[in-house]
Amino acid sequence: MSTLARARCRAKAHPLAMDAVLAAAVLVCMVAGSFVEPRHRDSVSWVLRTPDPLSLVLMALGAAALVFRRRAPMTVLALTGAVSVAESVTGDPRAPVAMSAVIALYTVASTTDRPTTWRVGLLTMTVLTGTAMAAGSLPWYAQENLAILAWTGIGATAGDAVRSRRAFVQAIRERAERAERTREEEARRRVAEERLRIARDLHDVVAHHIALVNVQAGVAAHVMDKRPDQAKEALAHVREASRSALNELRATVGLLRQSGDPEAPTEPAPGLDRLDELTGTFRNAGLHVEVARADQDTTLPAAVDLAAYRIIQEALTNVQKHAGPQARAEVSVVRVGPNIEITVLDDGGGEDRAPDGGGHGLLGMRERVTALRGTLTTGPRYGGGFRVHAILPVKGRTSTGEDPA
Repeated sequence: MSTLARARCRAKAHPLAMDAVLAAAVLVCMVAGSFVEPRHRDSVSWVLRTPDPLSLVLMALGAAALVFRRRAPMTVLALTGAVSVAESVTGDPRAPVAMSAVIALYTVASTTDRPTTWRVGLLTMTVLTGTAMAAGSLPWYAQENLAILAWTGIGATAGDAVRSRRAFVQAIRERAERAERTREEEARRRVAEERLRIARDLHDVVAHHIALVNVQAGVAAHVMDKRPDQAKEALAHVREASRSALNELRATVGLLRQSGDPEAPTEPAPGLDRLDELTGTFRNAGLHVEVARADQDTTLPAAVDLAAYRIIQEALTNVQKHAGPQARAEVSVVRVGPNIEITVLDDGGGEDRAPDGGGHGLLGMRERVTALRGTLTTGPRYGGGFRVHAILPVKGRTSTGEDPA
């Protein structure tokens, strides 16, 4: 830290002591100036003189008032102004008592607003200069009288400039702090959204694969004794489903690693190009699934492609868990104008599925669709079964910077 910076820190920590030092310095200057007197004849010269005792008392009072200039600037200005007026009336020759009034006027201008500085500055200049011109023995146009006018104007102007600069620096500091808070809030919001997205992916992966493992394990246990070949096939499906679950979990959890962590094997996020593989796992688990596609090989944005895949995965998982052993499911993917429409129908009972999204699976689907500014409708079908219908925009509308939630 530089010497100037340390001096500023000490001045802020002990303002009264610094004002006392300033008052002592002003007093020394006033006393030194009272011992000389300018003479205006053929040329300007200076002669020594002895100041009056009253002038010394007035200088001491003006300097002592400056000690409290930060606590009561208006009161100090009034006191120093009164002392300066008294010196102008009684002093012959005059002593530079007005120096204390100039310092006090500077303090008022640096601590108040501009209109107050104008009013107080003009009043102080008028009173001090008018008194010096009217009451002194010198002509009204003497340099000493004009000097009072000039120095009071300089004091008011300098104080206003310091106040303006201080306000400007404070505004910049507040703007920087506000921008920092905004960045922190944005970072926290993005972290929360990413955590929610990863939680949805984990739920979809676990719910889908564990449901398949549960069904195939039940089949294997049921036919283990009578049909061991079928049991082996079911166990193979269990192994394949568990391997797929581990791979997807590894890819999802790998997103949580820091930059310095060891590399984790990852794979592209699943999309509709893996729809046949997805429905095949459900067919292996005993669910009859029919797929109809009319999306004309549309290339979807990554977020839309992943959402469509997860919606179908979650809907078929719900069919597997809730629709009954003889249920049939139909999946359709259709491109309609600027949107892609996903529909999953089943003809099962579905009595324990919440039509308003009360379950975590339906809630996750709704959050995915809402994040992409799409629409989702779910509910029982007339005559039995359940219907999931999602409309997703092919061109993402979340790139405008708005909060998709």
